[in-house]
Amino acid sequence: MTALLLTLLLTLSLAAAPAPPGAPGTAGPPGARPLPAPLTVLRWWDPPPTPYAAGHRGVDLAAPVGAELRAVGPGRVHYAGLVAGRGVLSLTLPNGLRTTYEPVRPLVAEGAEVTTGQVVALLTDGTHCPRSCLHWGLLRAETYLNPLSLLPHPTPRLLPLNPGRR
Repeated sequence: MTALLLTLLLTLSLAAAPAPPGAPGTAGPPGARPLPAPLTVLRWWDPPPTPYAAGHRGVDLAAPVGAELRAVGPGRVHYAGLVAGRGVLSLTLPNGLRTTYEPVRPLVAEGAEVTTGQVVALLTDGTHCPRSCLHWGLLRAETYLNPLSLLPHPTPRLLPLNPGRR
């Protein structure tokens, strides 16, 4: 029984450990959340097998229209404006990664410096999701990455086997 518990604990700790920076689909050190916790993922990141194939190049996070969106790290506004009739905000982080937020009404201008946690946009109504959501993306050059890899990783905690005993 002890060996089974130790094996399970080791497996879970390895699964929860962040991948090394630069590993496929990862972004590097964690930052702030674009929305307050808890985040509700409506659609997960599903990278396409090739650059032009179908896939979901970001995550959709449930949020009400008007929600304040925050910069997940310090950086500079790469783009703030309309793309295909939708408000889009793109921030370049110091490590060269670029985060994207849509549909939004940007509160910052192109070229402006932003700080981690700064409110940078308001969520607007869109048609990407069946209900109101933020489509949050992450790129390294032209390669899409999982934006959830930017979030702080939870610390695993062991609970007592018998809560009544100490």
